[in-house]
Amino acid sequence: MKEYKYKINGNTYKVAVGDIDNNIAQVEVNGTPYKVELDSQKAPVKIINSPRPAAAPRTESGAKVIASAPAAAGGYQVKAPLPGTVISIPVKVGDTVEASTTVVVLEAMKMENAIRAGRAGKIASIAVNNGDAVPDGAVMVTIE
Repeated sequence: MKEYKYKINGNTYKVAVGDIDNNIAQVEVNGTPYKVELDSQKAPVKIINSPRPAAAPRTESGAKVIASAPAAAGGYQVKAPLPGTVISIPVKVGDTVEASTTVVVLEAMKMENAIRAGRAGKIASIAVNNGDAVPDGAVMVTIE
């Protein structure tokens, strides 16, 4: 219940508003319960209890099933996980990289963040330069 305090003509009232179902509100004023009918609307107000999300699927051994993102038609894109400034690019076009290889070092909030390839392959293109300011989600490197 949401609680409010009102002062009317010098008198203080403690009002608690509870559930509203079909234009009937459960209201409590200074501890006395009331049912208050609201102006009718085109559609009655319904309280919807949304279902809880189901648990993540697991294999027979109990390990989590993790689906990998599909590869883009132009290759796998390494995107900036947060806005920042490119400090260095330790790879060049044509280099073969592993998933754990750092492809860009990004400075954000006065911290250096090593951005990893995320997938093994060959560097197809680099879309940023040292000193570039990149927004969140910007494509920095494409891997074939």
